[in-house]
Amino acid sequence: MTEALLTVKKLKKYYPIRGGILFKTVGWVRAVDGVDFKVRRGEIFGLAGESGCGKTTLGKTILRLVEPTAGDIIFEGRNIVKLPRRELKKLRREMQIVFQDPYWSFNPRMTVLGIVSEPLKTHLKLEKREIYERVLELLEAVGLSGDYMYRYPHELSGGERQRVGIARALALNPKFIVLDEPTSALDVSVQARILNLLKDLHSKLNLTYLFISHNLSVIKYMSEKIGIMYLGKLVEIGDTEEVFENPVHPYTQALFDAIPLPNPNVKRKRRMVLKGEVPSPENPPPGCRFHTRCPHVTSKCRKVEPNLTDVGGGHLVACHLVE
Repeated sequence: MTEALLTVKKLKKYYPIRGGILFKTVGWVRAVDGVDFKVRRGEIFGLAGESGCGKTTLGKTILRLVEPTAGDIIFEGRNIVKLPRRELKKLRREMQIVFQDPYWSFNPRMTVLGIVSEPLKTHLKLEKREIYERVLELLEAVGLSGDYMYRYPHELSGGERQRVGIARALALNPKFIVLDEPTSALDVSVQARILNLLKDLHSKLNLTYLFISHNLSVIKYMSEKIGIMYLGKLVEIGDTEEVFENPVHPYTQALFDAIPLPNPNVKRKRRMVLKGEVPSPENPPPGCRFHTRCPHVTSKCRKVEPNLTDVGGGHLVACHLVE
């Protein structure tokens, strides 16, 4: 089995809730609350779940774009949670991110040349000619010509901006990239081209992806392994094909039942419709966090938090029904 490039252990990210005259901390938003998983070298690991479940926060915390509250992040044998700032800067070359809407991560006063060359100037000592040639090479790799070098972000379409964002992420030859909803803001036809581009780059450059999306069809197309997240926790992990064919956790089953069928005349054998609202991460329910919406809830579910249990072949499920 391929070695793990990234190992996340009991990772937590809490945001303080402040109030009162003295602006004291009166509570915590538990955006990520004790997450464990591994990503193998060269793998595309898909992370799915409803909006607000903590997917993006998890991705940013892994890269230490936001500081973790607790837990460990092991990247190639190094615990990056404990790395000093100087060592963390070196690590930036190996771990990058592509944002959902790159426009907000671009300086609107910088040209494409300036945007893509910024990491090269920050981390490498290159001559101007070398930088120009490297940017041209990166733009061609993502399907853009050199004519785009002197354009500004507002002069680009959504798909073109995303290609520039991908080029910037590739500038330092990283090993691991977090893709945070990279196609959700694009038209469907453009989405397909960007997804195919990401797949081609993955195979050509031997990259490892953490692919975050709420679109399960996209996750199924892109990823080899999938993690389902609910209210700050992973409730199911396994090979993508296995999880799609045999979803075990009731939440996973409900998510898959919500996927539209291509043929409206075909009736589903079953359909689970969730009732109620997602609880607040400020005050998550005790026991299993899904028990307030689960049709199979038991008294144990309301009191005891389930652990991830292997139901066979590395398929992990956090549910008392399978323990």
